[in-house]
Amino acid sequence: MTAAQPAGRTVLLTGAAGGVGTLMRELLPAYGYRLRLFDALPVPGEPDAVTADLNDAEALAGAVRGCDAILHLAGISLESTFEKVLRANIEGTYRLYEAARAEGVRRVVFASSNHAVGYTPWPGPGEPRVPVGTPHRPDTFYGLSKCFGEDLAQFYWDKFGIETVSVRIGSCFREVTSVRMLSVWLSPADGARLFHAALGARDVGHTVVYGSSANTRAVWDLTASKALGYEPRDDSEVFAEALIAREGELDTTRPDQSRLGGHFVTDPPVWPH
Repeated sequence: MTAAQPAGRTVLLTGAAGGVGTLMRELLPAYGYRLRLFDALPVPGEPDAVTADLNDAEALAGAVRGCDAILHLAGISLESTFEKVLRANIEGTYRLYEAARAEGVRRVVFASSNHAVGYTPWPGPGEPRVPVGTPHRPDTFYGLSKCFGEDLAQFYWDKFGIETVSVRIGSCFREVTSVRMLSVWLSPADGARLFHAALGARDVGHTVVYGSSANTRAVWDLTASKALGYEPRDDSEVFAEALIAREGELDTTRPDQSRLGGHFVTDPPVWPH
């Protein structure tokens, strides 16, 4: 990878009304990006945002047209029925890449998830951090959709030359709310730093990276993230004392804490009613 491209580009932000999307609407403009907003729900305070489903080909084509890059955060972010995940996360992501191909957009940053490898065992003391090359082991239909998204990104790079950075996001919230999250927290500020690096780094092809802050208790190898130019600055340890007093230390003998996916591993599937 070579030096980052300058900011000042137009970026389509899908999922702009969601949790991470709302945070990035606040933070990314400071890096010089002009954000074009897209969501299935109205974006509060943003009358010019495109309100449409990803499967609305005409609306999506119009939103993509003229953009320099896409930050794809849209989709269902928790477990749901396979049918809903299929439409929103799998078919929707395919529609997005087709729109990018048709409109000549050459860079996508895809919000993947740690749940693409959720069944991977939590590393024990002294064991190396989990590398990005660990095999897919999805823990849910949601995690399965993120595996599909990563493979789709690889296909569109190999077949059509569309570059993607797939970011396996941990937990991107303003504050840490559980002991498990101490290891996988991505502060909003570090999230913006990572997305900025992913949008600007040159010659990424299809690159998979983990998205977390510089956490004292980190379990993921951030080498690939840092190769993009990402320099995390925040550490979840400032939240540790209160959380451990409330929950105790992480117990990897518990089924819901023995795998990277946490309770996603043990929660039952969601079946249609």
